[in-house]
Amino acid sequence: MEKASRDTVLAVCYDFDKTLSPTDMQAQGYIQSVGYDVEEFWKKTNYLAEANNMDGNLAYMYVMMDEARGRLIFNREKLEEYGSKVTLFPGVESWFDRINAYGEKKGITVEHYIISSGLKEMIDGTDIAKRGVFKKVYASSFYYDDRGMAIWPAQVINYTNKTQFLFRIEKGVLDINDDKVNDYFEPENMRVPFRNMVYIGDSDTDIPCMKLVNINGGHAIGVYNPVNQKKERVYKMLKDNRIRYFAPADYSEGSEMEELLMAIVDKTASYERLEDKHVKDMHEMLGNI
Repeated sequence: MEKASRDTVLAVCYDFDKTLSPTDMQAQGYIQSVGYDVEEFWKKTNYLAEANNMDGNLAYMYVMMDEARGRLIFNREKLEEYGSKVTLFPGVESWFDRINAYGEKKGITVEHYIISSGLKEMIDGTDIAKRGVFKKVYASSFYYDDRGMAIWPAQVINYTNKTQFLFRIEKGVLDINDDKVNDYFEPENMRVPFRNMVYIGDSDTDIPCMKLVNINGGHAIGVYNPVNQKKERVYKMLKDNRIRYFAPADYSEGSEMEELLMAIVDKTASYERLEDKHVKDMHEMLGNI
C-alpha cells in the first residue's frame, strides 16, 4: 500500500520540569539568587496559596516577583538568562532532530510542543528552544511594563487547564487568544487527531492531559529519573490507566525512550495508510450509490 496521500502530523507534547529537565527550572539558579534554599521557597509559595485560596502557580509567580525586589532586575532577559543554565536529561539536545528525521523517513511530520506550569521565559532561554525545536511553547508567563519589568501574570497554566492546549493542537488553532478552538470540526478535518498525539510527563499534574490523550487513542508516556530509578509514580499512573507506557527520562540515541517513540511513529504511519484507504473507499461508495 502506498503512503497516505494526506499529510500526517504526529504531535509530541512534553511537560518540562522532571520530564526534559531533572528538577524544577526555578531551582536551578533563581531561588538561590534571592537567598532561599529550594525547600524553603516552595514551602513559602505553598503556604501563600493555601492561606489565600490561591492558585499555586499564581503563588509561585508572585513570590518570584516579590523576592526579586532589591535583589535583581526581574525582566524577561534575566529570566531567559536563568533558563539558559537549566540542565537537561541525557540526549535531549539531539532528541528532536533524531525523531524528526525518523518521522520524515516514514512519511510522518513530527511536531514538538511544551505544555508546562513552568515559566515560558525560562524555557525560551534554553538552547533547545532557541534552536526552534518546539512548534509552540505553552507555559506560564509574565506581563511586562514599558520599562520591561515583569508586573503581572500574562498566562497561568495549571494541571487542569493544560488540556485546552491539546484541543488547540488537535484543531490547529494554536494562538491562545483564538476562540475558534471552540468551533465544531468534522473528525476528518482535525489537523492532529488524538490518536496521533503523544503526551510525555512525570507526575500527577500531567494526569488530565495523559487521560485525555489515552482515552482517545493516543499515547501517554510516564517518565522517571534514570538516576534514582524511582518508579512509584509511573506504576500508579499505569495502574490507574493514565498512561500506556513508562520509560526512564533518557533521550539518548538507542535509549528505551527513542525506541518507544520510533515504534509510535511506525504505528502512526501504518494506521494512517489504512485510514486513507478507508476514506478513499467511502468516497468511492458514496459516489456510486
